[in-house]
Amino acid sequence: MMKDAPLRRLVNYIYDAKPLINFGAIFTDGTEMFRKPAEPEIGDVVSLRIRTARENVDAVYCVINGEKQKMTLAVRDDLFDYFESKVTCSVQTVSYYFEIHASTLVFYYNKLGLRKKPEEEYMFEIFPGYKVPKWAKGAVFYQIYVDRFCNGDRTNDVKDREYFYINSQVRKVDDWDKLPDTMDVGNFYGGDLQGVIDKLDYLKNLGVDAIYLNPIFVSPSNHKYDIQDYDYIDPHFGRIVKDGGEVLEEGETDNKKATKYIERVTDKENLEASNQLFIHLVEEVHKRGMKIILDGVFNHCGSFNKWLDRERIYEGNPEYEPGAFVAGDSPYRSFFRFRDDSMWPYNRSYDGWWNHDTLPKLNYEESFKLHDYIIEIGRKWVSPPYNVDGWRLDVAADLGYSEEYNHRFWRDFRTAVKAANPDAIILAEHYGDTRAWLRGGEWDTIMNYGAFMEPITWFLTGVEKHSDEFRGDFLGNYDIFKNTMKYYMASFNQQSLEVAMNELSNHDHSRFLTRTNRRVGRIQTAGAQAASEDINLGIMRQAVLFQMTWPGAPTIYYGDEAGVCGWTDPDSRRTYPWGHENKELIRFHKDMIKIHKTYKAFKRGSLVFLHGQYKCFAYGRFTSKDAAVVIINDNYEAIRVPLHVRRLGVRNNMSMKRIMLTTDSDYSTEGSICMVQNNVMSVVVPPMSAEVFVADIVKKSI
Repeated sequence: MMKDAPLRRLVNYIYDAKPLINFGAIFTDGTEMFRKPAEPEIGDVVSLRIRTARENVDAVYCVINGEKQKMTLAVRDDLFDYFESKVTCSVQTVSYYFEIHASTLVFYYNKLGLRKKPEEEYMFEIFPGYKVPKWAKGAVFYQIYVDRFCNGDRTNDVKDREYFYINSQVRKVDDWDKLPDTMDVGNFYGGDLQGVIDKLDYLKNLGVDAIYLNPIFVSPSNHKYDIQDYDYIDPHFGRIVKDGGEVLEEGETDNKKATKYIERVTDKENLEASNQLFIHLVEEVHKRGMKIILDGVFNHCGSFNKWLDRERIYEGNPEYEPGAFVAGDSPYRSFFRFRDDSMWPYNRSYDGWWNHDTLPKLNYEESFKLHDYIIEIGRKWVSPPYNVDGWRLDVAADLGYSEEYNHRFWRDFRTAVKAANPDAIILAEHYGDTRAWLRGGEWDTIMNYGAFMEPITWFLTGVEKHSDEFRGDFLGNYDIFKNTMKYYMASFNQQSLEVAMNELSNHDHSRFLTRTNRRVGRIQTAGAQAASEDINLGIMRQAVLFQMTWPGAPTIYYGDEAGVCGWTDPDSRRTYPWGHENKELIRFHKDMIKIHKTYKAFKRGSLVFLHGQYKCFAYGRFTSKDAAVVIINDNYEAIRVPLHVRRLGVRNNMSMKRIMLTTDSDYSTEGSICMVQNNVMSVVVPPMSAEVFVADIVKKSI
């Protein structure tokens, strides 16, 4: 967590020395209002601007790649001065920060805001040519764990005892509403791509812009992060047009005898039919004006994978080359790292990802053929006839055995994918600082844990994202929330921040609604029922309101909008409750999505922290034309909050309209007006509430 006490001391010192300096007015970021063009090409001339209060400072300098240049006054209105420098993007990286002079004082501005020192590690940066898909900026994503979303075709359901996987025979769950078992990887509920197709109109009506599917390629598990064949959609999700063979006898563990499974997942008629169904799904998604992205699991595959074939289900099939487990002279031998070359046939000495032998580690550094194969997979699915709109990359920084290689691979991957589909998004699962990966040549953005899921979870619930820990000192702690947000947001560039995947829940963590009970637990320790006890829908609405008004791409984990609960995986992978949804919570999501889309400030606007105290904070979003204020109060009493909305360009005697109020018991979109008087909007915030205010900005040029 960051400490900004030195900044406070600086501000207090400057304020005491020169009370007329308006620190709140000083602002810049990477949005087009302050950097134009925001995503330049090599050779483009870029205008860099910073804002101060009108006639309030003596001089402003922009330090660009170490060279200091005095900025000129470009625009002045009744509130602000806008200083400007221009730079030609003739190099691959343009780094800059600002130096501000007022009387005898000098201070600096970088990604963290007003600072005592330049702190060059937090400089603004431009990477010419770095563009992210325009459609993804502020887009509303919807994540689907396919087996648990909707069963649209019962003919492709996994059969009881169809095969053996991780210590047990797989099972078909007939009760759609059954809660997951502690060991759930081999339990199948029957969700499939036809089910997704059947619910596309629901998703469109909800306001979804893009669908993110958890893995759908051939795989023996319900989560499918153990890929068996990257070239085909799993027929259990797709179409089974040829269905013979037998399931295993009770107690049998040898998958050579799982002839029904072998025919279902290796016969090319089933595989091609499943790919055709996927093409149809993508066409239906695009027909509704939505996008769709796939989950790419490229750091490891599965022990069933045709390249390894530990289960020997491809062995002897003339349509497939022998797997590296089966034969030492397999064409896929280099795809894996074997520790003992004397064990063939049936060599079990391969490296496993995190030592899991069901997840063989892929051996990129020693296999150009593997590199080229996966690059081609990346290109294939974003190209016709599939036309997918991008990739979510699983544990992307853990691809190879070295970080150096990983950077090289993802540069190659980006080049291939963007050449095939320039509008495809490349979005990585990553924890921690992202600066090394978001420099224009690799990923577009990440799943945003550090600057979204974790800080808001701690503030509103005090519970860690797995529900493994409760921290009362983090609950409602504004300083921790703000400083964590600022630190991790500083590792983004503006364009990567605008498309960052902002989730409250997902398949790897507990459901946010369960976290609102502020309990620690997992399914094996507390039981599944406890995940739904003492939940707080008011806190859930606060979180959704925050999600839809914070910078990035808000991403709903299927069923969150319908009130689904659950501890961390596998309990977070419950089925969508068709027929007994929480319809009021769905309506709230629809209303908040509409607000998110109506006001440009929420999709592309700048962010300013306006107020913070124990269990209460407020922030503003603004563009050159509109401004918004968001207030969250997690106290059990009303609080009067003074907000200096002039920082958003809202003038004295203007009004801001409240368009959303959610409380502990209900929510309302009925508007009310709050006037700005003496340059302050004073708001009485109800207990356990969240509010959104908006205003149009009318600039007064001088």
